Amino acid sequence: MQIGMVGLGRMGANMTERLLRGGHQVVVYDRSAQAVQRVVAMGARGAASLEELASSLSGPRRAVWVMVPAGDPTDQTITTLAALLGKGDVVIDGGNTKYTDSLRHAQFLREHGVGFCDAGTSGGIWGLKEGYCLMVGGAAEDITYAEPVFRTLAPPDGYLHTGPAGSGHFAKMVHNGIEYGMLQAYAEGFAVLEKAPFTYDLGGLAHLWNHGSVVRSWLLELAELAFRDDPGLERIRGFVDDSGEGRWTVEAAIAEDVAAPVITASLFARFSSRDPDAFSAKVIAALRNQFGGHPVKTEALT
Repeated sequence: MQIGMVGLGRMGANMTERLLRGGHQVVVYDRSAQAVQRVVAMGARGAASLEELASSLSGPRRAVWVMVPAGDPTDQTITTLAALLGKGDVVIDGGNTKYTDSLRHAQFLREHGVGFCDAGTSGGIWGLKEGYCLMVGGAAEDITYAEPVFRTLAPPDGYLHTGPAGSGHFAKMVHNGIEYGMLQAYAEGFAVLEKAPFTYDLGGLAHLWNHGSVVRSWLLELAELAFRDDPGLERIRGFVDDSGEGRWTVEAAIAEDVAAPVITASLFARFSSRDPDAFSAKVIAALRNQFGGHPVKTEALT
C-alpha cells in the first residue's frame, strides 16, 4: 500500500527501508533534506514539506506514519496533518508518546474526521533485519486499513491490536518499564561478577547463559556482543538516560495502587548513574547502545 513517513531518524529510516523491501510505496518527509535523499536513493518518494507529502498520497484513504520525538514535535506534526488530511485518512504515531497524549491526539483527529492509531514500537536498530514488535491501539476499521504496513514491519506474531486508541502506547510504556528492570538485574549481576575473587570472561558467561539457562534472553545476546567488543567496558561511561517511559510506568503504578518496586528502583538507578561511573551503569549503557543504537558517552583512553 501507499504510506507517508514523517521523521527519518534511526527508526524512521529503517522502517521506511523495510516497507520498501516489502513492496510498499513510501512518501517521506524530514526536516533534513539529506535524510530525505538517503531514503529516496532506496526507492522512496521525497517531499519538501508536510503539505507536499499529503498531496503526494492518493485516495480514497491516506495513511501517514509519524516517527518524530514525543512531546511538542509530535503535537505540532499531528496538528499540521489534521488540516491536510481528510475523512477516512489515518495518522499512525509510532514514537514513544505518552498514552495520555495519544488519547488527546485521537480525540483531536476524530474532530477533523481523521483516524488515529498509536503504535508502540520496539526493536531499535535491529528492527530493519529482525522486524519490529508492534503494539497498536485504534479503531478496528483504521487498524484493518493499515494492517498491511503493520504486518510488513513486524516479524511473524510480532503485531497485536491491543484495543482502542491509547492502549498501544500504554502497553509500550509498561514494556519499557519491564525493560528497565531487566537491564538493571543483568547490570547488577555482571557488576558482582566483575568484582568477584575470580576472573570471569563476562562475554563467555553471557553466551553460556543463553544455552539452557532460565535467564536466557536477547538482552544477554547483546551483552555478549558488548563484552566481546569491549571486555571491561572501558570505552563506555556509565551515564544512563531515561526515555520517560519508565517514569510514566511508575506514575501509572502509583495511580493504580500497584506495587512495582523493581521498575521503580531501576528508574532511580538511572538517576544515580549520572553520578561517578559504576560498572553496572556501564552494562546498561552498553546494552542500550546494542539494541537501540542509543548514543553512549565515551572517555578517551590513556
